[in-house]
Amino acid sequence: MSEQWIAIQRNPRSGSGQKRETLISLIRELRRRGLKPRLFKSRERLTELLQSPEQLESLRCIIAAGGDGTVCDVINRFPEVPVCPFPLGTENLLCRHFGVSGDAVQTADQIESGQCESIDVGLLGDRRFLLMASVGFDAHVIHRLHNSRRGNISRLTYAWPILSAAAGYLFPQLRVFVDDAPEPIPGCLAVIANFPEYAFGLPLVPEAVPTDGLLSVRVFPEPGAFSLLRYCRLLRGHRHVGHPEIPFVTAHSIRIESDVPVPVQIDGDPCDTTPCEITLSAAGANLLARSPE
Repeated sequence: MSEQWIAIQRNPRSGSGQKRETLISLIRELRRRGLKPRLFKSRERLTELLQSPEQLESLRCIIAAGGDGTVCDVINRFPEVPVCPFPLGTENLLCRHFGVSGDAVQTADQIESGQCESIDVGLLGDRRFLLMASVGFDAHVIHRLHNSRRGNISRLTYAWPILSAAAGYLFPQLRVFVDDAPEPIPGCLAVIANFPEYAFGLPLVPEAVPTDGLLSVRVFPEPGAFSLLRYCRLLRGHRHVGHPEIPFVTAHSIRIESDVPVPVQIDGDPCDTTPCEITLSAAGANLLARSPE
């Protein structure tokens, strides 16, 4: 068997300045421990290399150096390989959940220990996601931002797409079918969560648990920008949890239909439109990260 090595898949559009220095520190720390890191900016180059059975067999793990989308991308391309998230993105929700700070010593310790957390994975067609999927307004914003994105982004980058979308979005009606229930849940925004964290610190589905073998579904029923603002106020105080007008269920599979195509997103990246079906693969991914206490 060839000597073990570690692949670092870096998203070239994530990380600059101090964040880039943390990645350099991690590479130095791994080399100091004799762990043989190799950095890849090109997705194609890493994919090509791992077509070799010998290289794949000797691969210890892949470090996903970027944001949540980078981790999702690596999980999709190499589902059988342990993945170590390393935060260089905008939100880094996955790292926040596991308390991964981007500290080189902490990350090297976790890789060296080899202790993996088996977590559930959502499936939308043949695409896998870790955090969440959503259908409706926020997915519409993500589609708009993706179409205009140039280079690194920050939370401020979302301001104009959100404001312009709120003014022009029509809030089409959704029909959310859960498991074998004969009747759908109606709404204008559906969030299917595997983790409790969400962008901008919004606690959309704080009940979600990534190891319970279930997806958590919250449906926001009322259309319009004013309803959206009302929901945001409820979210800030966690008053939407248990609210009789905001349905919440857990499920193994979800099918969402609509009369017109409605945008869908997974883990902060655009992903087609309705109709769509989302299912669960229990313990479908191995992350080199410690569960929160």
